[in-house]
Amino acid sequence: MTIEHLLKAHQKDLGGGFVVRRLLPSAAMQAVGPFIFFDHFGPIDAEPDANHDVRPHPHIGLATVTYLYEGAMMHRDSLGTVARIEPGAVNWMTAGSGIVHSERTPADLVGKPRRSHGLQLWAALPRAHEEAPASFSHTPASAIPEVRFDGALVRVLIGSAFGVHSPVPTFSETLYLDITLKAGAQLRLSALPEQAAIYVVAGELAIDGVVLAPDLMAVLAPPGESASGALLSSASGVKLVVIGGAPLDGHRYIFWNFVSSSKERLAQAADDWEQQRFAMVPGETEFITLPQRPRQDP
Repeated sequence: MTIEHLLKAHQKDLGGGFVVRRLLPSAAMQAVGPFIFFDHFGPIDAEPDANHDVRPHPHIGLATVTYLYEGAMMHRDSLGTVARIEPGAVNWMTAGSGIVHSERTPADLVGKPRRSHGLQLWAALPRAHEEAPASFSHTPASAIPEVRFDGALVRVLIGSAFGVHSPVPTFSETLYLDITLKAGAQLRLSALPEQAAIYVVAGELAIDGVVLAPDLMAVLAPPGESASGALLSSASGVKLVVIGGAPLDGHRYIFWNFVSSSKERLAQAADDWEQQRFAMVPGETEFITLPQRPRQDP
């Protein structure tokens, strides 16, 4: 298996000095499987007075997927969900026809030095489910299946791999693996979906003997019937993720936090947020205002 594309991260300041490395969407490839958005944040050491809270904001047409390596955050949404997100758990929030949520520092960590490190991805929903009812699914770390090999640990966050299946519900074929290799270890990836990519979270990785430079996502060529898969190895140890799935059923338009197969639906969502027609998060009084809309073609 060969590398088809190398996607380079670009930095994005989400406010308050909270900087992320964004890999998707990219100019070369809008999505890998259903994953249309990929942010890597941290490790960030926050001072006691730091405010990295994300105030209430809306989504449509997608599912957010949050996974932490360090730290904790408090999720609240317009369904009334209140969930503490901690390392190893998978939180899948289906926006569908519309949801509003906030992500804040838990009360017991406010005013204390704290460390944050994790990934947030968006999965674009299939056209048939873009307007599905909003929902929230929390899968604790203890429920995520793990497979151990000599020098390797694979956590199957979403989908199926190495004979095990994650309980996280999805709308289409989706794969999300958290893999740790010890120094000198190897692992062969096979039976991957049509679209798949590898991203190094920390450490050094070689794919079929080719070392992957930092801040790059390696999109793998589609597997052939006789393909032996990608051989992962690390001289010094590595933590990485594999993402992928079935290709999206058509192009998606993106504006701010909205994803849709229809430009008109994006405009409607923007109007609804601007006119405060979304249901709000119980107990929240703040919200993020709609950014300036892009200029329309004449």
